[in-house]
Amino acid sequence: MLTTGALRAHLLAAHLAGPVATSREESLRSYRLFAARDPRVLLGLDPEGIWGQRELIALMAEKCGVSADPDHTSGQDVIDPELTLTALDAFADRLAAVAQRRAPVLLGTGHPHRLLGFYAALADALSAAGCAVLTPAHGRCIDITTRFGLRTYNLAYVRGVALVREPGASCPGCEPGAHTHSPLPVRTALAAAAEAGGPMPELVIGDHGWVCGAGQLGFEAIGPADTNDPALFVGQAEGSVSVVVPLDDAVRSDYYRPLTRYVLNRACLSQ
Repeated sequence: MLTTGALRAHLLAAHLAGPVATSREESLRSYRLFAARDPRVLLGLDPEGIWGQRELIALMAEKCGVSADPDHTSGQDVIDPELTLTALDAFADRLAAVAQRRAPVLLGTGHPHRLLGFYAALADALSAAGCAVLTPAHGRCIDITTRFGLRTYNLAYVRGVALVREPGASCPGCEPGAHTHSPLPVRTALAAAAEAGGPMPELVIGDHGWVCGAGQLGFEAIGPADTNDPALFVGQAEGSVSVVVPLDDAVRSDYYRPLTRYVLNRACLSQ
């Protein structure tokens, strides 16, 4: 069993928490864009409240541990490891609850290069516990607006985890998938599940648009978020997102393995 102390040490050593790679400038830019309701950072969320930059800084200071000083405008952002640990416990509790009910789940990621292994291990454990790991709309084409213009991607599943790929990128040795913040993949998956008559997921696990897009549609959603992803924390504050784990979501994929062991042990899902 990985102790809390050992996990805290790992979070800091791997820069998952503490000083992280995300810069203060990058986070503040995301807060400004969110305050302006830019869809690129809303991630599918339609906030109920008025969130200005100062309100967002205060929220992110409370939920992540970033500086609460609006005049702090440069340097590296900081995540409080105690907030990460507390959120990981809540994350594990939601996994345990859905496993006890043997309820259907949907997992998806916009960070397949970094987080695919983390979600795949959760999918394996939930499946072993009797949960149906859903894979609706496999192979469906999705048009997503990117900084390079409108691009067509295919929705695919790898070890039970949804992601998007560029057409023709499913060959052996290809990259696992594309990085995206879009809520369109989860909307497509949920719409396909509904059209097929279900089952519908009782829990959506993911990041970026997977969490915000699902939460906005009324599905319980949980996942990690970095300091420059205020949408998930706003969703949590407003009640549309269940649990958000503050951490750097773009470190080496193997650095997430201790987190996987920790949450599966706490959820009594270790295999």
